[in-house]
Amino acid sequence: MMTVKKKLRIGIIGCGVIADVHAQAIRESNNTVLAAAFSRSEKNARPFGERHGISWYTDWENFISEADLDAVSICTPSGNHLDYGEKAARTGKHVIVEKPIEVTLQRARRLIDVCRQEGVQLAVIFQSRFMPQIRDLRQRLDRDLLGKLFMGDAYIKWFRTQEYYDSGVWRGTMELDGGGALINQSIHTIDLLQWMMGGVESIYGQTGTFTHVNLEGEDNAVATLRFKSGAIGVLEGSTSIQPSRPRRIELHGEKGSAIIDDDAVEIQLAGDDADQAKHAGEEEKTGAGSSSPLAGFSIVPHMDQFDAIAMAIEEGREPPVSGEESLKALAIVLAIYESSRTNMPVNLDDFMQSHL
Repeated sequence: MMTVKKKLRIGIIGCGVIADVHAQAIRESNNTVLAAAFSRSEKNARPFGERHGISWYTDWENFISEADLDAVSICTPSGNHLDYGEKAARTGKHVIVEKPIEVTLQRARRLIDVCRQEGVQLAVIFQSRFMPQIRDLRQRLDRDLLGKLFMGDAYIKWFRTQEYYDSGVWRGTMELDGGGALINQSIHTIDLLQWMMGGVESIYGQTGTFTHVNLEGEDNAVATLRFKSGAIGVLEGSTSIQPSRPRRIELHGEKGSAIIDDDAVEIQLAGDDADQAKHAGEEEKTGAGSSSPLAGFSIVPHMDQFDAIAMAIEEGREPPVSGEESLKALAIVLAIYESSRTNMPVNLDDFMQSHL
């Protein structure tokens, strides 16, 4: 990884669970400095700041003016991303947002437009793209490893306890979480599927809430997909499955298949006795499907994405997984919700045009 001439000074907004991952990744990155943290609650801000040895703030104006920031990393509930992102962009700070970019396409578009108007960069954290074995697979697919892809499937059969949803009043709500299992837990894998397979043309989906209470969003969803290439596929997402299963993506083409099982990649080409190109990550299970979301979680992919974001900002170019790029996974999720609501298939381009 190349290093920047001047490290990017980043302040974290929101001091919840994922903020610790961002903080560790920023501190260990070669290209970034963890400068400060902000939360409206001193109960959250003080211990976070003390834990990471940084200044902490509960006053926004003091945070944004005193901390000498180049960028902010927003780790608030998803439905607040626009609010803080817009305020930060108006002060000339680059904006980094934990996935998803926002909970609606309209709010996501506004954040993209504001950052463009203010001349700051916008990046969205989809760290799975930065796992070496995933990046290697994508590069090999670009070199026609599997030939023409005709089927791509994703399965995210995880478990979250009722206590998990009860632990934050925003979890599972439409206003702040944007939904349930798909938009929160499954969206990383949905992003990988569409990144590997190409754009989605149409979707038919069904959602339901079966094993949790007091959720506005879903804890289970299924969908069939037709990609723009003509390929087809299925998607299943859940936070109800006991025991949890590792996430799985299956890519099938004319020359063979590639399977992503948790973070391990296996490739078998037609006619081979198992050209089983298993890559790094096979023995390192992230544990993201367990009831404890960060059990065994590795910060390295986050660190690599922060490195890449800092390098892009220094070079004046759009960072990897830009705001525009992040819309693709969000639109798929929201189109599944729309299809389930109407019990009709949804053309993704039409859906995006009518909701942006």
